[in-house]
Amino acid sequence: MPDQNAEPYADLLRALHDAHGPALFRYVVRLTGDYAFAQDVVQEALLRAWKRPALLDRDDAAARAWLFTVARNLVIDDRRSARFAREISTDALPETAAADATDSILDRWLLTDALTALTPEHRTVLVSAYYLGQSIAEIARREQVPEGTVKSRLHYALRAMRLALQERGVTE
Repeated sequence: MPDQNAEPYADLLRALHDAHGPALFRYVVRLTGDYAFAQDVVQEALLRAWKRPALLDRDDAAARAWLFTVARNLVIDDRRSARFAREISTDALPETAAADATDSILDRWLLTDALTALTPEHRTVLVSAYYLGQSIAEIARREQVPEGTVKSRLHYALRAMRLALQERGVTE
């Protein structure tokens, strides 16, 4: 494998790729029908050519024949491999992704747990306002308290809820 003075070999390899890479790619695609695999085979064939500096010094026709032979052998080796025999290529996945309700269930559980930590008055105004969508006036009429009391309870309920969620590690 070239290591010292690799620059001349890099230029030769680049010239080898430019001269034979596209034809080699088309050849492998014709053999396999797989564009991604064809790219891998061309890359592997050129890597093997780089590991054999004597090949890079050969004439163009001999280098081309060697590259095509290596590519053909790589395809044959892959098709004979256990991986190829056991893998099935398909565009349709055997199972489809389903929406997972785990996050929403955990969120509900955490919120319910935090709500139980509140006083009944705070819990009532919080649930009425944020979950049932009732106005301050509606809550005040139902609870038979002044609107200012509902606002105050709602303010302190939110603070208590934040603290309860912090204790459960949900918020900072």
